[in-house]
Amino acid sequence: MTSHRPLVRAIAALRLSVGAAAIALLGWTYVIGIPRGGANPFDYFGYFTNLTTLMTSMILITVALVGLRGRTAPAWLSTARGVAVTCTIVVGLVYNILVPGTGSAPAWVSVILHTVMPLFVVVDWTSIGDRPPLPWRRLWLVLPYPVLWLVVVLVRGVTDGWVPYGFLLPERGLPSLLAHVAGLLLALLAAGAVVWLLSRVRVSLPERTQRALRTAQDQPSVHP
Repeated sequence: MTSHRPLVRAIAALRLSVGAAAIALLGWTYVIGIPRGGANPFDYFGYFTNLTTLMTSMILITVALVGLRGRTAPAWLSTARGVAVTCTIVVGLVYNILVPGTGSAPAWVSVILHTVMPLFVVVDWTSIGDRPPLPWRRLWLVLPYPVLWLVVVLVRGVTDGWVPYGFLLPERGLPSLLAHVAGLLLALLAAGAVVWLLSRVRVSLPERTQRALRTAQDQPSVHP
């Protein structure tokens, strides 16, 4: 079974590289965006894109490290990864369909965060069979993180007046806020349902390779 370990390690190395590169990109854009009066990480990571990219990258790195050790990711990590993929899909859809071209980041940064990253995590989730089908009873777990983000953003909107996106401005009125919040939550549930469904579908890699990946990860690691 050790003949399959190079493939497992290559996949883990790719995930590790993408996760680390995304975090480095977030760090770079944070540094170049620092105002003369000082940076505010609460504003920077108040953007759903930035916070979700950070979360997704950390989960990718964790999954990669588990793979490099030749182990199978625990159920909680697979669920967290499913939530991250769901939120990243929503990031891509909202930006590319509803608010294309907005934001102050360089255009190539926006492409990476809003197009390349969502595409990568979807392809990775769909084509690499090293995670189990996610139980439908856990689909609700796609909501706590976005709901918490929404609560913080809305509280800030009515206190210090800062919101990351114009459609969350308090002056737009309660009906508008409720409509946008409901739309976002429905989009998350719909995207989550797709991610949960994709956890049961495997494409791109042959079934023999999928079995090899699972078998190789189930073998105990041998360290010198």
